[in-house]
Amino acid sequence: MNDYAIDTDKLCLYYKRKLALDHLTLKLPRGGIHAFVGANGAGKSSLFRVLLGFEAASSGQARVLGHDSAQLTPALRGRIGFVNEEHTMPTWMRVRDLTRMQQHQYAAQWNQGRYDEVLRHFNVLPEQQVGQLSRGERAGLNLALALAQSPELLILDEPTLGLDVVAKRAFLEALLLTNAADDSTIVYCSHQMDEIERVADNLVILERGALRYMNGPADFCERVQLWVAEFPFKAPDVWQLPGVLQVQPIEGLTHIVVFDQDDTFGARVKLLGARTVHCMPLGLDRAVNAFLAHGHAGARRAA
Repeated sequence: MNDYAIDTDKLCLYYKRKLALDHLTLKLPRGGIHAFVGANGAGKSSLFRVLLGFEAASSGQARVLGHDSAQLTPALRGRIGFVNEEHTMPTWMRVRDLTRMQQHQYAAQWNQGRYDEVLRHFNVLPEQQVGQLSRGERAGLNLALALAQSPELLILDEPTLGLDVVAKRAFLEALLLTNAADDSTIVYCSHQMDEIERVADNLVILERGALRYMNGPADFCERVQLWVAEFPFKAPDVWQLPGVLQVQPIEGLTHIVVFDQDDTFGARVKLLGARTVHCMPLGLDRAVNAFLAHGHAGARRAA
């Protein structure tokens, strides 16, 4: 057993002629909650399909829990939990029957206490049919079943997509209060930065199938800065400066979001004619959006 829950080396995946994973090398340590973010088409779902053995890689290697993802046995699959945004379950079954089926399948590792603890956050009754549950209730049931399985690796792919505010809060609280990350490695994929800030120990940013960043969310926010400049006349082309991710004119001021720049960046802006320059911190939502928007614009320019 190595130290990585997920370990890829130069992993490539093509859909016809489109490159979905571009020589992706990723070493995700065991334990904690790892948040995956990226624009649509960044390769997140493609990566999960390869890791779960649903898709064969075009080239490169992918290992899950120390094993080749292309050769997952039923026993290995039992150590991996997966919840996606569809929350697909047999609608004709009653909750109690579906739960018994899962208990039987994962008898050796079933954690009834964890199942009950998670389901308490949702208004789900054993006699209900799955098809009668709301989307939020299905999400809660799906999470309860996945966590009760006691997986070593749990992949949550947009699990709160389409949920209302109340259901989303219940889902996140259920995930956090179970302390599941003490026993499992959790991969949490979401476009909602407020969720990422609440749950993530580690932030993983994918862009066009390649790894662009991996470290703590707080570290990322420290590396992204907002500089607000006032130019007495028309603002010059600040894109020529190093590290610029985004430029926005707002109420007569020029907002410049930059990555990995120190205090000398303000002096560079002043050399371009700025009357005043101020540096401000950014929250995770705007920092990530600026980072991803810059990458998307770069892709359009390259095309």
